[in-house]
Amino acid sequence: MGYKNGKKVLPEYLIRQIQEYVDGENIYIPRKVEYRKKWGTNTDTRNRNILRDKEIYDKYRNGHKVAELSKEYYISPQGIYRIISKQRSK
Repeated sequence: MGYKNGKKVLPEYLIRQIQEYVDGENIYIPRKVEYRKKWGTNTDTRNRNILRDKEIYDKYRNGHKVAELSKEYYISPQGIYRIISKQRSK
């Protein structure tokens, strides 16, 4: 996300309108819905989490306890249960 000077990209009348709401403050203008990217599309984090969740579920099915998995993956027991439930429904 880059910073742009409003005077260089917006017409004067629009700047005056915006100043009625936020005078001199920074604001975030979100992307159009059709240009939004899903979380993790710029990195491999999403794929690593998918593989990790499958691994957790496989270990659970092979007898590992939730408390063990929680300590091994540094995820709360509630998080482990959520992963198991999500994997079970696939």
